Amino acid sequence: MDNIIEIHDLHFSYPAEDEESAPSEVLKGIDLTIKKGEFVVVLGHNGSGKSTLAKHLNAILVPTEGKVTVGGIDTSDESRLFDLRQTAGMVFQNPDNQIVSSVVEEDVAFALENLGVPYEEMRRRVDEALKAVNMYEYRLHSPSQLSGGQKQRVAIAGIIAMEPDCIILDEPTAMLDPQGRKEVLATIHQMNREKGITIVLITHYMDEAAQCGRVVVMDKGRVVLDGVPEKVFSQVDTLKEIGLDVPQVTELAWELNKAGCDISPETISEEECVEALLKLFGT
Repeated sequence: MDNIIEIHDLHFSYPAEDEESAPSEVLKGIDLTIKKGEFVVVLGHNGSGKSTLAKHLNAILVPTEGKVTVGGIDTSDESRLFDLRQTAGMVFQNPDNQIVSSVVEEDVAFALENLGVPYEEMRRRVDEALKAVNMYEYRLHSPSQLSGGQKQRVAIAGIIAMEPDCIILDEPTAMLDPQGRKEVLATIHQMNREKGITIVLITHYMDEAAQCGRVVVMDKGRVVLDGVPEKVFSQVDTLKEIGLDVPQVTELAWELNKAGCDISPETISEEECVEALLKLFGT
């Protein structure tokens, strides 16, 4: 499987606020590769650098040092910016900041119109994108009439219509209620599973991370853990030291394991936990 994202020795500093201050280094030598079709979650507490990393994947920011390529495109190459953003689309935390039209289908078509996509092709893409996020029946509604979760799905549809190979989502469920979170997550997983779109999801929700294929944990501008959820979340002490929680079932399994019970600390799902407890207590 080919890499769609390659990050080599990425350093990034925000400019100094005044002449007496030094530049603020946020990313400190990131090395990371992501394969086509992967579903990767990036975790980290506030200030860890995860959102800054996400912005490098869409060339909103470019490296101070090092190199980032997405789909073989160097993100610092301004002449390829158009190609890059067709390859990698980005969804932000607040859907209201991404919605620009007063009708749902017009909003999804907005970027395609700017690209000069022929009407018939645009119509096809808009309809397919709205169906992919289960929002087709709302195509003639005003976005102002939608819930937060529905608005975020419309924002995602706008990216899908561009037909990118990769979608970066920067805390897309942070402002949503539990039902909205559930809807958006289901949509993201469906895109990854059915269309093979590479997903990079920035989140602070452990339950979201437990459902993905790979977890990358950042702290103080560096990658400190990288692996499948079972392996990453089993390192409870390390995660707690950097201020992160773990899924509740993992913490329960960890505590029982510390107490001498024969239960795997790599337990991350409720079903696994129930099965392990039934086996443990012989009922």
